[in-house]
Amino acid sequence: MSYNIAGMAIKNEYLALGTILTTIGVAATQLGGSKDAGSKAPAPIAQDTSIAASSSAEEDFIRQFVAEAEKEEKKGH
Repeated sequence: MSYNIAGMAIKNEYLALGTILTTIGVAATQLGGSKDAGSKAPAPIAQDTSIAASSSAEEDFIRQFVAEAEKEEKKGH
């Protein structure tokens, strides 16, 4: 079977190949790009050291937990 496009008979297989190649081409252009843009480190976030704790013991526990988590994070990288 074929379709009549602009006065020409176009076979189904050519339409299918055109669709597939167009899809691949569009995907390739969208996935490409500058490789340097993805390697930049994110901007540092301003540190907010306020802890909403009900007691000083709870605040000390939270600070100790965060310090241990940061230490393990540095060790893992």
